[in-house]
Formats: sequence, C-alpha cells, structure tokens
Amino acid sequence: MNKLQWKLGIILGLVILSIYLIYPTLEWYTKSLSERQKLEAVRMRPKKILNLGLDLKGGTHMLLELETDKLDKKESVQDAMARAIEIIRNRVDQYGVGEVPISRHGERWIAVDLPGISNTEEAENIIGKTALLEFKLVDAGEQAQKVLEKIDSLAGSPFDGKGKLLPEIEKELPKGTRVLKAAAQEDAKTRYYVVEATAAITGAYLENARVETDNQFGYPNIGFTFNKDGGVIFEKFTASHVGKFLAIVLDDIVHSAPTIKTRIGGGRGVIEGTFTLQEARNLAIVLRAGALPAPVKIIEKRVVGPGLGEDSIKKGITASVIGFLFVVAFMIFYYRAGGFVSDIALFLNFVFLMAAMSYFSATLTLPGIAGVILSLAMAIDANVLILERMREELELSKPIPLVVPTGYEKAWSAILDSNVTTWIAGIFLFQFGSGPVKGFAVTLTLGLLIGVFTSVFVTRAIYEFWLTSNPKRLSI
Repeated sequence: MNKLQWKLGIILGLVILSIYLIYPTLEWYTKSLSERQKLEAVRMRPKKILNLGLDLKGGTHMLLELETDKLDKKESVQDAMARAIEIIRNRVDQYGVGEVPISRHGERWIAVDLPGISNTEEAENIIGKTALLEFKLVDAGEQAQKVLEKIDSLAGSPFDGKGKLLPEIEKELPKGTRVLKAAAQEDAKTRYYVVEATAAITGAYLENARVETDNQFGYPNIGFTFNKDGGVIFEKFTASHVGKFLAIVLDDIVHSAPTIKTRIGGGRGVIEGTFTLQEARNLAIVLRAGALPAPVKIIEKRVVGPGLGEDSIKKGITASVIGFLFVVAFMIFYYRAGGFVSDIALFLNFVFLMAAMSYFSATLTLPGIAGVILSLAMAIDANVLILERMREELELSKPIPLVVPTGYEKAWSAILDSNVTTWIAGIFLFQFGSGPVKGFAVTLTLGLLIGVFTSVFVTRAIYEFWLTSNPKRLSI
C-alpha cells in the first residue's frame, strides 16, 4: 500500500471507531427518562458514554468543608483533603452516578456535583457521613449503671447544645469510658450506653459491607467482613470477652450491642438496626468506601431542576445547528469545492470529538459546549488559512500538483502558533479553574488537537486523492 492509501485507511478506521464509540451514547439518550432511571437503578447504565453535567441534567450541587480541627494530629491537611476527595468519589461511584465533577476549592473546601440526584437528604447521607465504624465494649459495671439511672432521671438529653456531656453526668462517669446515644427506634425512649473510650477494632479493617436480610422478620441489615488482619484481631478480642456486650458504633451512634456468646472467627458480623432498604444500601456504600479523615460540613447546597437543563440542551442544539449550517453555506459559497472539503473536515472534527469524550466518559456542561463550538471555529479558521495560501499560489500561476502541498506548508506555521497559544491557555484554565471552567478547558483542548488533525491531515488526504485524477483546475 502507498502512503495515500494508508492515510485514507486511517481516516476510514477512525470514522468506524467513532461511530462505534458514539452509538452507546446515542442509544442511551434516545431512551425516555423513565427507561433510563429503571436501568440506572439496576446498574445497567453503559460506562463508556458522554455524561451530562449538572446544568444540563439537573441535580444537586454541594460545597463541603472538611473540619480540619478534628483531624488526627499526625495527618496533614493536604493528605486529608486528597483522601477525602478520593473517598467521596468512591462513594458516588458505588452509588451508580457516572463520572461526577469533584474538585478542591481553597484549603479545605470540596465542590461536588451530582447530576440526576435531586433528593438532597439522600445526597447528604452518601457524601457527608463520616462513616467511622467502631466496636467498643459496653461497661455494665455498677458505676456505669448509676450513670445511666441518672441520665434516665433527667428531663432532657445528657448533652448540652454543643454536644458535650453535662458536668453532673461527666463527674460520675467511670474513667476511660464515654456515654453514647443509641440509634432512634420507633415509639421508644432514647437509650444511652456507657462504653469504653478506646475501640477494640475499627472500620479501617473492613474488607466489604453488604445489605443482608434478617431471616426472622425480613428486616434489612448490613453484613460486614474484615480483612485478614482485622479477622485475627476480632477473633482474639471476642475470645477474651465472652459474655460481655459489644457495642457496634457508627459515627458515635450505637446501632446494636449484642452479647458476645462465643469466639467469633472468620472476621464476619452483622450491624442490626431499624434500617429501611435504602438506608441500609447507602450505609453499606459509605462503609465500603471507607471513613472520611474528619467530618465534613455542608456550607452550600443548590438543587437544579431538570427542566432548565432540557431547555439549555434544546437551545444549545438549535444554536449549534444554525451556526453550523451558516458556516457550511458560507464556506461552499466563498471557497466552492475547497469549502466543501473544509465542511467535511469540520463534520468529522465534531464526530471525532464526541467519540473521544464518550470514550473517556467525559461530563458535558454548558461551558463545555462553548469549548466545543470554539474548537470547531478554530478548526475552520485553520482551513481558511490553508485555502487562502492555496489561492495565493494559484495567482502565481503555479501548477496544481504544487499548489496543494505549498499551501499546506505555508499555512502550517500560522496554524501551529494559533493553536499552541490556545492550548497553553486551556492548560492553565484546567489547572487553576473550578469544575465548569475545567469542562470548558477539556473540550477546548481536546477539540483543538482533533481540529489540527482534521484540518491538516484529513483535508490534505482528500486533496491528494483528488489529485490522482490529474485535474486541470482547482475550485477554491
């Protein structure tokens, strides 16, 4: 095969590959909203598709603040922020929301967009829960019982408005213990436990957490499994404390306190409570993803309705189609056959860009659409430079076989300069910008790379194929 055949083969191969990559996205978004929601509920959403951002799909935007004053003294804020972002991303991924923008803002703030989730309470439970799982022995001694009796005699809570134990209760508390509240139960008085301050084992050793069903009543529970090291620690601990109560504590709330009847081997256990199926599922998600290094506080929360996004999509598509048709008509009118070749390259530029974004499961936002349009404009600008240089060569009465390569050679430096400067701007926007700005930078930078390829490689291959017919004139 000669060089031209290789070029045409590469272009044809990329077109076929792009159609293959774009098809799942087209198939997904041509389904009705109810169909998509049903498939998402059973985790049948394709992975390699173009995702819609919050401004196009609707959903919840949250700005979180990591409470750095509650960090372990050995952990730096930088490491804690990186770990918190990774844990939040794992939670969201396991929940089934595809590729959401999660970014750091300033020293201790994290911005999270959850497209398609308008239930803010559910979003808070998934993202904001510290999910610190601890196993602590219950103090059943005489002094502890006196403390609980004193708590029962109180008219209200044993904690003040700041969450601190009342002084009259704290002075009676046995050394090395804490008072923890039990999980709320329907039609039942709030219960409290006196537990050891030091945990026997924590959720750091968890390997898995899953939703299970109680065999007797069918209530949903959370079954958990420790890793190898955790299993050994748990087995030794339960063997040496048979007959005592073990409190299963999640975020300082006692969910159950069963009796250790025998040594528990295999590193398996169950967290029982009055969970709904959805609560159990969400809790299992956050336990699998791990505990946050410190609590996070929600300082901003916005819900964007899907109607606004649908309107934006319709207007964006309308504007894009009208703009594209005007450009196509102008190029054909002003540059004739050369303009038609440029229009082919422009169309392929759009197809390749959508295929690349689908492959990387990119999230498309309104600023991202602006980046796509700007990259297409830069691509047509490159074609204009090439066609103008070819016109100059024709005016010098050069033979047509020399006009095409010379036009490309003379236009290349200007094309490279204009794209490199825009690439540099795009890199800085991505590095220092927030979520929407990063979306603009990604589509712009990727679009420019593809635009150079279609403007220089694809159009030149078309002209070289046309030159094989020994044309007498060049229509530009």
